[in-house]
Amino acid sequence: MPRTHQRSRSPAYDRHLAVQQISRNDPRLARLIERAGPFTLKLASAQTPFEALLESIIYQQLHGKAAAAIHAKLLTSFHPICGPGQHPSAQHLLECPNEQLRAAGLSHNKSLALRDLAAKTVDGTVPSLARIRRMSDEDIIEHLTQVRGVGRWTVEMFLIFRLGRPDVLPVSDYGIRKGFALTFGKLKPADKVIPADLPKPAEIEKRAEKWHPWCSVASWYLWRACDLAKPSPKIQGK
Repeated sequence: MPRTHQRSRSPAYDRHLAVQQISRNDPRLARLIERAGPFTLKLASAQTPFEALLESIIYQQLHGKAAAAIHAKLLTSFHPICGPGQHPSAQHLLECPNEQLRAAGLSHNKSLALRDLAAKTVDGTVPSLARIRRMSDEDIIEHLTQVRGVGRWTVEMFLIFRLGRPDVLPVSDYGIRKGFALTFGKLKPADKVIPADLPKPAEIEKRAEKWHPWCSVASWYLWRACDLAKPSPKIQGK
């Protein structure tokens, strides 16, 4: 899942109604909800699509701390132009030298992806935040997956954690599949996960007929199922 940002807000949809309806329609998921507790998802309220996707591309296939360091170094490198605390624009990124991207620690492929993101933001392929809020989920996915390095999963995370869309189901996400296996399959918390344990997308989509129009909320609880399956840290001296 995406990182938690300091400036955040709750989604605009009625989370209490969502949890109530999901629990009524799917008693097995209701048991997970009871164990996991209140729905506390927060949105990064200040990010534009360009800013959110830039961060997502940097974080792909990297450990969180390493990615955070690269992201911070890249933003800092633009301070002489933008000023401290200001995010560079797409045009700034297009005009910066390759050496600046390399110095921040970006790979060649990620540099190309960020350049493409910037170009497609400038030409309107990546819509403004105001425009994107008026678009359907599938239209947003169609537009944003035209950017190099941005696949459906990345956009689904953007829909859930940046835009606060209530009915998104990332069936390819490992955490969703594992959480589903823990909740509805035979997988036990102590088991080593093998591919055969994980459900196919069609199996998740079939179950999700009980969750609409709140699949984002159900997805959040499936991620919580993975958290609950982790062993508790040992208390020193015990």
